[in-house]
Amino acid sequence: MNKLKIYTDWWSRWNPGNAWIWVYITDNEGREVEKRYKNLWVKTNNEAEYTAVLLAIVRAVELWYKEVDLFSDSSLVINQLNWNWKVKEDRLKDFKNDIDKLIKDNKLKITFSWIRREENKEADRLSNVAMDQINK
Repeated sequence: MNKLKIYTDWWSRWNPGNAWIWVYITDNEGREVEKRYKNLWVKTNNEAEYTAVLLAIVRAVELWYKEVDLFSDSSLVINQLNWNWKVKEDRLKDFKNDIDKLIKDNKLKITFSWIRREENKEADRLSNVAMDQINK
């Protein structure tokens, strides 16, 4: 079965603040599958990052994919999802537990990779598109 590549990002003017998330999904060859953005209302930056990852994995399951390479420029979230760092905040533990359960229940093979913001161009571009919509 094919593998999805998913790129996530978020935007907020304040922390916490009115947060937006973006998810850009391609197939393993780099062809666009879809792109989405969503307003989360008031969230911290870490809550927004975790929400983007959670919703991206849910979408992969909906699309019937079992293998995912997920990329984010959030070092904290990627290191916590890879079990390198402990999750200390209770509200983030809930996100981590939900993600772990989703992966286990759906027998997903998933890698979480940190990328520099400059390498997350399409997700970042989507953030600007959404901000333009808000500011109209």
